[in-house]
Amino acid sequence: MAYFNKFPTVQYDVLGDGVLRTMTDISRRVRVTDKARLSSVEFDFYDVVAGQTPEFVADRYYNDVGLHWLVLMANDIIDVYTQWPMGVKQFEDYVKSKYDDVNGIHHYEYTQESGDNSFVIELPNESATTIPVEATPITNYEYEDRLQDQKRRIRLIRPEYVKEIKKEFSRKIKGE
Repeated sequence: MAYFNKFPTVQYDVLGDGVLRTMTDISRRVRVTDKARLSSVEFDFYDVVAGQTPEFVADRYYNDVGLHWLVLMANDIIDVYTQWPMGVKQFEDYVKSKYDDVNGIHHYEYTQESGDNSFVIELPNESATTIPVEATPITNYEYEDRLQDQKRRIRLIRPEYVKEIKKEFSRKIKGE
């Protein structure tokens, strides 16, 4: 199933010249419900390796590169440029462009214990913040790398559900 083949069309005056043209209605969106997203029965987990694309993951997991849209939908990814894990060079370039000093302190972390529980408190790197001696400095690079690590762990809808998901997608995208 080609992703946009199931979308309805609309008539739109693209050039503002009064001539209506038939276009695919790309404004339609179908997403996995929160209930389904929380269900461990319907998903497997996959760790994206640097440089792997949604198409690569779909081919490897489903043996169908055309199901890249399902990989994205299962993870509620709309923009692969900002929400998909970056390759090594892309990440390095991104961090360098975002921060004047990639090794500068982004924030501090302090572990606090309460009874049997311990939790990490993030303390901003601001002059008004009192930083405990035991706090650990986290660099801008480390902070961004952690965000990438979170993006690397994705959910994949198990193959046995794909046929039903495709039917449901087609039904919902048409507004039925």
